[in-house]
Amino acid sequence: QLQVEDDDKIGLYSYKVQSTITSRLANTMIQAKMVNNAKHPQHIVFDVQVPKGAFIDNFTMDINGITFTSKIREKSEARKMYSQAKAKGKAAGIVRSNALDMENFKTEVNVPPGMRIQFELHYHEMIRRKLSSYEHVISVKPGRLAKHMEVDVRIIEPQGLRYVHVPNSLGDHFDGITTISKGEKKAHVSFKPTMAQQRKCPTCSSTAVDGNFVVQYDVNRETTGGELEIFNGYFIHFFAPENLDPLPKNILFVIDVSGSMWGLKMKQTIEAMKAILSELRAADQFSLIDFNHNVRCWRDNLVSATPAQVEDAKKYIQTIHPNGGTNINEALLRATFILNEAQNLGMLDPNSVSMIVLVSDGDPTVGELKLTTIQKNVKQSIKDEFSLFCLGIGFDVDYDFLQRIATDNRGMAQRIFGNQETSAQMKNFYNQVSTPLLKKIQFNYPQESVSDVTQSSFHNYFGGSEIVVAGKVDTENLQHLESIVTATAANAELVMETLRDVEELDGFMKKDKYADPDFTRKLWAYLTVNQMLAERNTAPTAALKRNITKSILQMSLDHHIVTPFTAMLIENPEKDEIMLADQPKDPRRGCCAGTLGLTPNAPNNNKGIPAWANVSAVPVSFMPEQRSPPVSSLSINRVDNDPHFIIHLPKSQRNICFNINSEPGKILNLVSDPGTGVVVNGQLVGAKKTENKKLNTYFGKIGFYFKNKGLKVEITTETITLKDGSYGITLTWSDTGHIIRKQLLVSVKKESNITITVGEEMSFMVVLHRVWKNHPVNVDFLGIYIPPENQFSPAAHGLIARGQFTSEPEVYIHHQRPGQAPEKPQATMEVKGNKLTVTRGLQKDYRTDRVLGTDVQCWFVHNSGKGFIDGHYKDYLVPHLYSFLKKP
Repeated sequence: QLQVEDDDKIGLYSYKVQSTITSRLANTMIQAKMVNNAKHPQHIVFDVQVPKGAFIDNFTMDINGITFTSKIREKSEARKMYSQAKAKGKAAGIVRSNALDMENFKTEVNVPPGMRIQFELHYHEMIRRKLSSYEHVISVKPGRLAKHMEVDVRIIEPQGLRYVHVPNSLGDHFDGITTISKGEKKAHVSFKPTMAQQRKCPTCSSTAVDGNFVVQYDVNRETTGGELEIFNGYFIHFFAPENLDPLPKNILFVIDVSGSMWGLKMKQTIEAMKAILSELRAADQFSLIDFNHNVRCWRDNLVSATPAQVEDAKKYIQTIHPNGGTNINEALLRATFILNEAQNLGMLDPNSVSMIVLVSDGDPTVGELKLTTIQKNVKQSIKDEFSLFCLGIGFDVDYDFLQRIATDNRGMAQRIFGNQETSAQMKNFYNQVSTPLLKKIQFNYPQESVSDVTQSSFHNYFGGSEIVVAGKVDTENLQHLESIVTATAANAELVMETLRDVEELDGFMKKDKYADPDFTRKLWAYLTVNQMLAERNTAPTAALKRNITKSILQMSLDHHIVTPFTAMLIENPEKDEIMLADQPKDPRRGCCAGTLGLTPNAPNNNKGIPAWANVSAVPVSFMPEQRSPPVSSLSINRVDNDPHFIIHLPKSQRNICFNINSEPGKILNLVSDPGTGVVVNGQLVGAKKTENKKLNTYFGKIGFYFKNKGLKVEITTETITLKDGSYGITLTWSDTGHIIRKQLLVSVKKESNITITVGEEMSFMVVLHRVWKNHPVNVDFLGIYIPPENQFSPAAHGLIARGQFTSEPEVYIHHQRPGQAPEKPQATMEVKGNKLTVTRGLQKDYRTDRVLGTDVQCWFVHNSGKGFIDGHYKDYLVPHLYSFLKKP
């Protein structure tokens, strides 16, 4: 994704992706060449997605013939060198951040006019076999039309290629453009759309190339299922036997039914579970556990997967209604108890495979909350007797925790995106683990020939997958290496001998110019580092964890790869301009933690404030005709205090303020949008007594009505209530917690603020102001802040709706003169055909400092905004807290 300030003036000359797969090791290069055609310098952002688990091993940048090259350093050393360069003012920053199943590698460079720039990123990854297919996924998001666009994939597989398939993952727009040429052991895939083919439509200037390019293939297999490849001092053993009968399984489904699973997540989980239950075999045993703050069992013990039992289980899950908190600890311990008891009573077939499948979307909020304790409890209860698989649903799940607890217990985890395809993704994951073929697998290599053996994590071998073992070969002139693999298959001990002729591979690899001569070493390093990262996650002592960290660091430096303990420095030949590629410490957080219920003792920090609401102090200046700076980099409309309204006009960079002098009990419409079905109203409350013959009013209650969802949210200075027809749930300001219903999130930060988020379309913040309980005059009140990104319709109106300010009114301020107070000069404002006397002054923004507030400069319009707002303020009075504004 290439982003620039002035899209028309940056030419994307070339966008290339080249990937070579040698014996399941994919080396990928993404290259972009651009030129700045503008007459001024421009910031160009190179932002590409790299598959999670891939190792970035090189990045270069060429700016007008000066090449920046990269090197890997230990993280603290790299940061130190970067800081030193930054202190000299000679640095730019590169950030590597995590997102779902991909990671973003991002760099921003300021490019002078007329200058050419080339970015080139290299990474490698091992391609895993799932459901009898290898799948290579490349993110292709150039962000704009490219004169030369190319995705080039070459596959070299000594075992021979069974098939190569390229699904239409970029859309029907590109039908017939991809070419595939396949030989016995090699294939070439090419995707080269012309500029005309890239266009979204014949007259469009935007590109239709935006998504993942996917290549699927499989290799020929011998009946033994073993393939041993030795090259350049390393061996790789691919193990994937076919034609075996599946072992019977004992499976417990543990399903999170807390409030955050409400809506689409739960609907699709039920749909997926019904399909999964239908696929159980007659020899399988199963049961269901569903949990929120409590744990319920459909059956207290395992039952056979007969049609009648399966049908009964389907009826049971159909009755689930999500609500309450999340007690993961008790649910998993109940599941392990059922399996352990069945084993102790001799109810399990010795050749069967036992497993738990956990489906959850959030952190624990009830019972044991400490993740390390839950991990320890589950490990002690499972005792390496069976596997735990975890499905993390949605963007807010603690995926790191699910991955740790699964790896710790002979299983694996997968993130399921909370969207329309949730059900299909769940079924796809289940299909990967539903046919166990082997257990108790053991590889025996001759000790005198082999050392430093490492393997991809496996415990039971499932149909359509593959086990990969790698190691160093010590015997210099070794011609053959034999391996005996022992495994328990269905009702039999299976002994497999694997053999590979080294000379044949050696000759084949050396003849091919695209083959990576280093593939065995890279695969071994890839597997070794991943195995050590998994071992580090589950290390029982701090000392062992330190030793593993040291080994990972050494491997990272030796093999030039970015891992969590290294960073990449990019520098020019003079070494005076340095950039840093680094990984954030906490990659797991997406949007917002989702639970219906409370998170006790949550830390009191600013995490409750969304990104758009962060504000820094605004400089104050009363220079004549100097335009006030915006209240933040974004123009946020707000209502707070008396109640004062601040409207930021982005074009003229002015803030206009006004008060509404109405009576307590009156309800003012702030936003009324019949297009999106959203209403925001505020009810006034008065101070305890008048001051200077005036009774100040504040917002004591704010109502949100989301008509299309049938949801109402009422916020007072005491409680927060979400209503859905006859259903209602209430939190108090003394809680930190979340309510999610129909993809609407209400997030409460204790005694501070509330954010209401509706998908990605809009968000609101309500701030609480507490006063001294026995204050003679003042009362508790609320403030509301609305960001400019909210996607209201053109029909939106209301006192602070963007509707009446969407087409920004022309505001002309002149004839400045001294006011009654020296710090409050007056001026004449001409707006909407009216001439108004306005006063220069300060208002308060209370988002980050609820006590003192942040000063915001503005021109104050008197008489309740008359002349600046459309009509009279009384036109904005509505009869009820959820009423739409009637059109005049």
